[in-house]
Amino acid sequence: MTSKPVDLPADLASAYLALLSEREMLQAERDVVVAERDTVVAERDIAVAQAANAQAMLSDSEALIAKLELAIEKLRRELRGKRSERTARLLDQMELQLEELVMAATEDEVAAQAAAAKTASVRSFTRKRPVRKPWPEDVERKRVVIDPPGTCACCGGSRLSKLGEDVTETLEEIPRRFIVIETVREKFSCRDCEKISQAPAPFHATPRGFIGPHLLATILFDKFGMHSPLNRQSTRFKCDNIALSTSTLADQVGYGTAALLPMFDLIEAHVFAAERLFGDDTTIPIQAKDKCTTGRIWTYVCDDRPYGGTAPPAAIYYASSDRRGEHPQKHLAGYGGILQSDCYNGFEPIAVAATKEVPITFAFCHAHARRKFFELADIQKSARDRKRKGKPISPIALEAVKRFDALFEIERQINGLGAAERLAARQQKSKPLFDDMHAWLKRERATLSKSSEVIEPIDYMLKRWDGFAGFLEDGRICLTNNAAERALRGIALGRRNWTFAGSQRGADRAAIMLSVITTCRLNDVDPKAWLADVFARIADLPVSRLHELLPWQWKAHKGAAIAAAA
Repeated sequence: MTSKPVDLPADLASAYLALLSEREMLQAERDVVVAERDTVVAERDIAVAQAANAQAMLSDSEALIAKLELAIEKLRRELRGKRSERTARLLDQMELQLEELVMAATEDEVAAQAAAAKTASVRSFTRKRPVRKPWPEDVERKRVVIDPPGTCACCGGSRLSKLGEDVTETLEEIPRRFIVIETVREKFSCRDCEKISQAPAPFHATPRGFIGPHLLATILFDKFGMHSPLNRQSTRFKCDNIALSTSTLADQVGYGTAALLPMFDLIEAHVFAAERLFGDDTTIPIQAKDKCTTGRIWTYVCDDRPYGGTAPPAAIYYASSDRRGEHPQKHLAGYGGILQSDCYNGFEPIAVAATKEVPITFAFCHAHARRKFFELADIQKSARDRKRKGKPISPIALEAVKRFDALFEIERQINGLGAAERLAARQQKSKPLFDDMHAWLKRERATLSKSSEVIEPIDYMLKRWDGFAGFLEDGRICLTNNAAERALRGIALGRRNWTFAGSQRGADRAAIMLSVITTCRLNDVDPKAWLADVFARIADLPVSRLHELLPWQWKAHKGAAIAAAA
């Protein structure tokens, strides 16, 4: 069976019209397909943009939650005390987590903006950022003016008048520049006597003026203040096409430290003239002939600000090859005031105290005592510690921590008041709590077996109770030794960079530099600016005026000079 033939136009014109009609039908069908495809693509772009916006909003919310949690933990730490070991570790971890979340939120925001640019119906998500503080006024500024248009963008007219300007401030870094200062001393000969006359050579921070005071200050501050070893500094100088070998830098460090010895002596005299000191020590590896020995860095800090004192704060450091008591006894041979410390008995044994006219009055650190109880009451640490084998936390230790926290809360309320006001508040509020704690510890101690873990922290306090109770008799005494511990914190962090001191003399050199740098920081003085100014002026000042370079007096003179210039 054959199919019915298709009717074809009989003439050429009709065939042409039929072909046009068929093409129009095919074009219409293709336009429908393209429109449907464009609709699908647009819907896909909208969906992608919306998903990117949702992801950006989620990342921003996570970053905001982390920021608020960090702020809450910081407030809790301020309320409960700054010496909480667990919260200190938690804050560090939360800050790292916040950094990662903020970076992820920014990346998602950029992705959302790129996705929204492909659509006309989706508005890009923009994160709410805190208001940025303006850049400091004393920062150098460079004005870059973009060439204005010569004609109107609308009508092409050339009669333009300035209405104002939009200024965008961008912080930029200029790689540090080095400059060689040529100090010229011209020689003149006398035509009468033929003698040669020449201006005297100016003082340089190092012999022959090899390193300028600002550069020397940078080298010393980076090594001892920022814990950057000299070999790393030498590598950084090479990147700037400056050849300064490690041995050359070490030579300059030796010169700089020697120049600062008079300032170290003045700070030392100021510290040991204080009525009360904070004392502590930490380990420092010292390289010996065939191995590294465990040496010590000792610090003594005078800071009277907790009881409203007006004496400038300062810190002094010493280095020793071991922790034998002869070292702190030598440091404190002429001191007869209050020493706040841990319970190390090497500071001044009874035999040494008997030979002094005014022996040291010891005040022990309650933070050390609390820490021993805290370790037994730390639930998270107990869960991680395999040695405890699932042992429950000690209720006695937990109760002791709560009693300590009550004492610390009173101290936060009276911090900064005068010694008499602090003593009165302690007699009224702290003494009943502390006496009750003493009786409670004695009762609990009598009921414990010899194998109990909490016996050790209880005996630690009961055997030294008079030293812990000293704060109830003298308003100048603080409850903790945190000032000395803060002074040693930088050394503990720096050990990871410089690993060990090259020798005993190297450790002594570090002690000198740490003394001047920490004293600057305690007085809110920029150590690098202070070092540069001291290196530039110290040789021109007589010995009777060297005290003007002490950080607190230097700060006062600079402030007066700025006020006079204004």
